[in-house]
Amino acid sequence: MITLEAYWKGRDEEYADELTESIKENAAETVRRVNLVLEMAEADTGYVFEEVASGWRPQAVNDTTKNAAGGSKHLTAQACDVRDALGALDEWCIQNQDRLAEVGLWLESPKATQGWTHFQTIPPRSGNRVFIP
Repeated sequence: MITLEAYWKGRDEEYADELTESIKENAAETVRRVNLVLEMAEADTGYVFEEVASGWRPQAVNDTTKNAAGGSKHLTAQACDVRDALGALDEWCIQNQDRLAEVGLWLESPKATQGWTHFQTIPPRSGNRVFIP
């Protein structure tokens, strides 16, 4: 389970001038959905996933994040990266795409996210549940 505090990584205070009500609402919904999937994955795998690798990114943070997309869903708090050093969460997600759909999450291809799992609450342009950035 992750918390909003872990999701913000202190940026809610450091970049308070960029934190809109819409971003706050998106963050709460993103954390809620990610936690639903983490609960399912943890029940099935026995692993505990609780470290946020990247949550909300203000523009300045996104601009200095290696390989971050210019239009990253992290900018609007509609994405969350969860640390997944062993790839167990990615593997579970690939095998349980129906459960991702049930919760309303999309997954960036594990081939592009080694060491973390990228979830987002809105579909990519392709519409694919698992997508290549």
